[in-house]
Amino acid sequence: MKWTFDNDRPIYIQLVEQLKLFIISGILTPGQRLASVRELAMEAKVNPNTMQKALSELEDLKLIYTKRTSGKFVTEDDKLISKYKKALALEKANGYLQDMQKIGFNQTEAINFLKEDRK
Repeated sequence: MKWTFDNDRPIYIQLVEQLKLFIISGILTPGQRLASVRELAMEAKVNPNTMQKALSELEDLKLIYTKRTSGKFVTEDDKLISKYKKALALEKANGYLQDMQKIGFNQTEAINFLKEDRK
């Protein structure tokens, strides 16, 4: 997994966002066992406590769960994953529409712009 961070926001929030994206995009599949906290932290080059905080947040969101002695796993609840996927898509779409409005497009024009052939 590729991890990217900016200095403007807390790292654990960025970890939550990226792990959530890995789950809803299918990079991490339903039922997949996650690497240990230490392994994930080493991979992302963050403190294990920061990674644990992010994983706890994902557990609160029900996107991952812990099996005692077996580790952490991605939820198998496809409806929940779909719900988060749609919420992120809506957030991105609204951001696009707001950005297009700033440069003078109305909603219909912005949508039609996406439909145009750009070859």
